[in-house]
Amino acid sequence: MGIPTEPIGSIPRPLKLIEALAGRDGTDPNLDPLYDEAIRDTIARFEATGSPVITDGEQRKYHNFWTYSVEGLPNTAPDGFKIPFSAGHVRRMLRLTGGPFRYKTHADRYLEVALKYAHRPVKQAVISPSALSLMYPPDEIPGYSRDEFISDLLGQHETEVRACLRKGAHCVQIDFTEARLAVKIDPSGDLLANFIDLNNLALTRFSAEDRRRLGVHTCPGSDRDSTHSADVDYSLLLPSLFALQVGNFYVALAREQDRLRVLQIIRDLLKPGQRVFVGVINPIDPRVETPEEVRDRVLEAADYIPLEQLGSCDDCGFAPFSDDTTTSRDTAFAKIEARVKGTALAAEVLGEV
Repeated sequence: MGIPTEPIGSIPRPLKLIEALAGRDGTDPNLDPLYDEAIRDTIARFEATGSPVITDGEQRKYHNFWTYSVEGLPNTAPDGFKIPFSAGHVRRMLRLTGGPFRYKTHADRYLEVALKYAHRPVKQAVISPSALSLMYPPDEIPGYSRDEFISDLLGQHETEVRACLRKGAHCVQIDFTEARLAVKIDPSGDLLANFIDLNNLALTRFSAEDRRRLGVHTCPGSDRDSTHSADVDYSLLLPSLFALQVGNFYVALAREQDRLRVLQIIRDLLKPGQRVFVGVINPIDPRVETPEEVRDRVLEAADYIPLEQLGSCDDCGFAPFSDDTTTSRDTAFAKIEARVKGTALAAEVLGEV
């Protein structure tokens, strides 16, 4: 019973770890004690919020949620695809310079460590195939075709997700932040359609039972108190998003100007067997939401989404890029606690306790 509530992933790292990472290789063994300390503290503080599902806060994704799997590959260059944020800065994907494509790091290694310390179910976030597809340059790589790359990419993604499920992840969340950005880059919708097709190729490799433990997260970006695609109308994204063959959707909603309109769209698109976790916390707002505000946002969503298909979440991670210090750890955990308490209040009102 109750209304499920989950985090998205990242928690701001301790300043000591951020400072140690500055200008250093994130795989330096001398950093291991700092990583371990950060993971232990993150899990302990996560559990203290009462959150029924936790993460390791992505403390060991030492660059970011986007390129953790490919950082350090010798067949890459730093001048890849650009994501411009409204604050004026740019984040970049790595560019593939030759084949074959292989992950350097699989996310199940992070999960293994988290499970050693956790007393609550742990979810694991992984990057989407569509995001990593942006590594392949516009011009074909000699001796390594795009088709060969896509085949390798899908195989690496499947291996990573299966390992996370096998090792005991409560669920695996596929980060699909580039979905809304795709509409901004290509208003024709062709790029988004290609992303959806690619991700569905990956998802259909899993059984229906497995897909009930898989989810997709969409948001307009969250970095240094700014976004990359908040100006894109959700109506241009959601019909394609809900075509993904996955059981759970994590939809950023707290900062939307017209939440009711978005909820109406979701109501009309939602299929049996799908659950929507609506965003009730805005990570880039420095103000901590009250449990009552969260309660009201969940109740608002319950007017449109059947209770058996409803959940709550944060809009995004709190520090998806490791050098982001615009949100403190204290603020992040205070917001998470408000989400947990507010969702419980809504469940009481709805008789779901």
